[in-house]
Amino acid sequence: MNALKVLSLLGCLALCLATPTSNKRMDNSVSQALKPSQWLSVQELEGIPSIDELTLERLESMPLDKGAELLQQLYHLSQINHDLEPSFVPSQIPVYIPRPNGEKISTTLTEVISNLKQNTNFGQDEVTIVLTGLPQTSRTVQKATRKLVQAYMQRYNLKQQQEQGQKYGNDYDDKEQRTSSEEDYSELAKNAKTNTGDMIIIDLGSTLTNFKRYAMLDIEQTGAKIGQWIVQMVNQLDVPHETVHIVAQGVSAHVAGAAANEFTRLTGHKLRRITALDPSKIVAKRRNTLVGLSRGDAEFVDAIHTSVYGMGTPIRTGNVDFYPNGPANGVPGADNVVEASMRATRYFAESVRPGNERNFPAVPANSLKQYKQNDGFGKRAYMGIDAAYDIEGDYILQVNPKSPFGRNAPAQRQNNFHGVHTEWNKDF
Repeated sequence: MNALKVLSLLGCLALCLATPTSNKRMDNSVSQALKPSQWLSVQELEGIPSIDELTLERLESMPLDKGAELLQQLYHLSQINHDLEPSFVPSQIPVYIPRPNGEKISTTLTEVISNLKQNTNFGQDEVTIVLTGLPQTSRTVQKATRKLVQAYMQRYNLKQQQEQGQKYGNDYDDKEQRTSSEEDYSELAKNAKTNTGDMIIIDLGSTLTNFKRYAMLDIEQTGAKIGQWIVQMVNQLDVPHETVHIVAQGVSAHVAGAAANEFTRLTGHKLRRITALDPSKIVAKRRNTLVGLSRGDAEFVDAIHTSVYGMGTPIRTGNVDFYPNGPANGVPGADNVVEASMRATRYFAESVRPGNERNFPAVPANSLKQYKQNDGFGKRAYMGIDAAYDIEGDYILQVNPKSPFGRNAPAQRQNNFHGVHTEWNKDF
């Protein structure tokens, strides 16, 4: 198969898959090994969809292993000559500010600070900035993001949640809606420590309306734009940079790293924390440029990898990297690569719920086999909101295939909480 055919399969992207150019002299055997025909059959190459043809819906309709295999093929084809230049920078990024009463303020990145100025109490405690990584057109993505928002709303309004949760625990009798989910109101939350803070959702995922935009996202330029906005927020609203925590999904985890680096370049300070929820592979990047989230981008960087060989990456990205059930195509209970990737968001949301902060105990290990052989040994850490800032390295843990996902989740029956979620259920 010639190079032009491969190029067409990848949406006419500039992938020089044929013989290396004259300024890249290579041993002939190495050159041959890099050709797709050496590791993919003609039939397999012809079966690979173009970037324009690949959609979230298509990935969700494929079994987990098939979707992971397809994404691996696309990624490796794109990396052969490392000359795929990123080209997409969103011009307008939607922003949402959730309110304790369940409503939300909808605005854009350029207008959000003027909205926040109207809230005189904004930024007095911790500030959580969520960067979405996939469009909410997917119900799987929408549900995971909604769970995260709901968890923070409960965390930041715990006193109100405790009072209303007790009311709903006594009065709510719809058996179809009552579940044993630890993500909902828990008995442990009654005595949990109260927290206060503010949340901002930068919906970058909504701009990634097709896989080509996702693959061609200019991480550095997009991150710089968001980093400059964070500087403005900190300066104009008197927000201490030490209180800022960025929680980012998929490819947006790398955007978060670029944003934090831009913040440091402009201010000389580091943000407090970045949490990467299944950080993705990086398809397009500029030649001779280091890009992507890494330790040092913030004071503390933690990552949860749930789809290492699917939408995620096996590359270590933080001070500490957690691998639920070890590196794999996906985690238990996930039927496709999108669901597997979104499980990182579900796990983190579970840990944010008051009383569930330590649902996910983990220990240092290089594989699930090693973890099982040494279960209970080594320095124990907790994946999620309560991760200690002094831990480093790779940690493995086991999770449940269904909610409650954490192995330390309380066993008693719990009641669904519906106190402040009405508006968010529509969109997230």
